[in-house]
Amino acid sequence: MTLHLSPGMRVRHPGQPDWGVGQIQSVVSERITVNFENAGKLLIIATEVDLEVVGEDRG
Repeated sequence: MTLHLSPGMRVRHPGQPDWGVGQIQSVVSERITVNFENAGKLLIIATEVDLEVVGEDRG
């Protein structure tokens, strides 16, 4: 679900752990552009991939 994702957030792709952590560059509808440490800038379709948010303080 894309409602909780916004530019600047750090995420991981659950199916591609070797890509490393990525930072969201933009969110337009279900299209999310993420700049990953080891894979560069990629377009992720949120209806196909549930990105995992990392680095949040969950209290």
